[in-house]
Amino acid sequence: MGAHGSNMDEVLAEDMHHWYNKFMRESPSGLITLFELKTMLQMQGMTEEASGYVDQVFYTFDMDGDGYIDFVEYIAAVSLLLKGEINQKLKWYFKLFDQDGNGKIDRDEMETIFKAIQDITRSYDIPPDDIVSLIYERIDVNNEGELTLEEFITGAKEHPDIMEMLTKMMDLTHVLEIIVNGQKKKEGPVL
Repeated sequence: MGAHGSNMDEVLAEDMHHWYNKFMRESPSGLITLFELKTMLQMQGMTEEASGYVDQVFYTFDMDGDGYIDFVEYIAAVSLLLKGEINQKLKWYFKLFDQDGNGKIDRDEMETIFKAIQDITRSYDIPPDDIVSLIYERIDVNNEGELTLEEFITGAKEHPDIMEMLTKMMDLTHVLEIIVNGQKKKEGPVL
């Protein structure tokens, strides 16, 4: 996680009361809605895919499905992303990719998320369809064009290069920092 990781480690080391106060300053109601998250992340003018990705991130953080991210859900997300075990992170990635919630990730779902990430980060080094093809060639053992949770976890763990790529692309530290530290006034997307 590089520089982001060290910043978030400092945040995690802070007194919980102080951290709670920061969260409440940004969200006085103690709740963050999807609209507020998009406003914090300066999502105006982003592609439909990028907006959909933020929607999916929001819904995976909103663990009780009430339409809000509260402080407890936020802390759980921070803990998972920064301190979670590999299996926990991979399960979370899987849930993020599985947009229709059918328990399987198809190529289109994965490609949509990777396109969205590239739109947000403005990093287009490798075309999303190339990334998806590599992942499916390596870990879709049944050649069905979709991955189950078990195939996804096993495949990622057996292929360190894929695991590293997933970890880098799915790093949401910057999103968590914006929520805790407040929106930075910059031109263009913060992600």
